[in-house]
Amino acid sequence: MALWRAYQRVLTVHPWKVQVLTAGSLMGLGDTISQQLVEKRGLRGHQAGRTLIMVSLGCGFVGPVVGGWYRVLDRLIPGTTKVDALKKMLLDQGGFAPCFLGCFLPLVGALNGLSAQDNWAKLRRDYPDALVTNYYVSADAAAACSPVFLSLEVPRDGGPPPARETPQLGSGLLCS
Repeated sequence: MALWRAYQRVLTVHPWKVQVLTAGSLMGLGDTISQQLVEKRGLRGHQAGRTLIMVSLGCGFVGPVVGGWYRVLDRLIPGTTKVDALKKMLLDQGGFAPCFLGCFLPLVGALNGLSAQDNWAKLRRDYPDALVTNYYVSADAAAACSPVFLSLEVPRDGGPPPARETPQLGSGLLCS
């Protein structure tokens, strides 16, 4: 609990830096978990370069873009009521998520060395499934958090943005 309080204090003082570093750390951790637990690569088979790509994506793209989006979203819908939170979720999932995935997936492909033609084909093949999966994950997260969601107000400026789910890239999108 003390670690969480320390994180919250640093987040309040340096929100942008902490959000960017958190996104990079979580993406790197997610890739490590994917390689070790899902793909069962073991330490010798771990692709450190892939993990570094994910950390770089988190720090250089996901953290800044999503952090910036939540600031815009908070300006567009400044309230903290449950209805305001619902409006934010609908705008996020209906407007931002499709655009974000449309940028994120080709960026991953480019960083993995795909040609423009292969990247376009991969985007056309993977985008619908990634978007639908995003909606399922968002719905599951909302359902799991509904008792909390219904009892709390959405944090305003200085507080952490709501958690945002990203597609799991370990064994599917990155490696296929």
